Amino acid sequence: MRAVEFQEYGGPEVLKVVQADIPEPGPGQVTVDTAYAGVNFADLKARAEGYRVQSLPFRPGLEVSGRIRAVGQGVAGLRPGQEVVAFVSGGAYAEVVAADAATVFPLPEGVDLRTGAALPTVVPTAHALLHEVGRLRAGESVLVHGAAGGVGTAAGQLARAAGAGAVYGVVSTPDKAEYALKHGYDEVFTVGTFAEDVRRATGGRGVDLVLDPVGGDTLRRGLDALAVFGRLVSYGNASGAEPWHVGQAELGAQGRSVAAFSILNLAQSAPEALRALAERSFRKVADGTVTLPVTAEFALTDAAGAHRLMGGHTSTGKLLLRTAD
Repeated sequence: MRAVEFQEYGGPEVLKVVQADIPEPGPGQVTVDTAYAGVNFADLKARAEGYRVQSLPFRPGLEVSGRIRAVGQGVAGLRPGQEVVAFVSGGAYAEVVAADAATVFPLPEGVDLRTGAALPTVVPTAHALLHEVGRLRAGESVLVHGAAGGVGTAAGQLARAAGAGAVYGVVSTPDKAEYALKHGYDEVFTVGTFAEDVRRATGGRGVDLVLDPVGGDTLRRGLDALAVFGRLVSYGNASGAEPWHVGQAELGAQGRSVAAFSILNLAQSAPEALRALAERSFRKVADGTVTLPVTAEFALTDAAGAHRLMGGHTSTGKLLLRTAD
């Protein structure tokens, strides 16, 4: 089978198409003949700086859609030929992928395989940020960084459906702002002035919930954009900034709080919790609450092209690799 790997860290050019053995499912696993694989920023961080890479060569990719090829010992409820989506800890850039059955889900009714590949990371993450971690209540205001990306596109729609009083987004370019406004956002700000823009838009009050995948200075300024008793949820460090600690003095004066979420860590530490979260969030796609626009599709052999587009910070929505001919 064909797969995409890298043997050294670097730019998109280190991604190479290789011939690999077809995996066999172990106990509690299935193998999937993939149709599409999702492209995520975590894949770029793995390639560029070794994020979550244990050894080289490494095959990136966290999510796929396709049909079950074979079922391992002890697996119930899944069968060969069944259309599924799967969350994996790596290795999705391949024509056949082995996945733990606990993170393999029947393709939701009414969802095709192309859209299905966008489900496993984006929708559960957006749902958890707003509900399980962010504890959004009807009437509250939300500020979402990366509003034109995959998670941001889903989060805007989910916040609107949950009855948020106002849904604000933050993007890097005017083109991205135009895109985000089509997916649940009332107003979209550029990253350089977002804290001031939030204060203007809310009459100085601030927002109740901030979702931040950027970290660093953006996270610091996000705290300044919070209302009294506001919450900030960090779910990444795209800036690459050094971690920093928020002290009780900074939060206690106005009862603010900071939380964090990682779908990768949840999958490892509590797979059953991830399964329940995924099933809840997938229903929002099946019933039409959330649409997931795939804005660019690349052949598996052009994974480098997908990384260049995402790494250039001009992409919107969800990017996919087409793994089946």
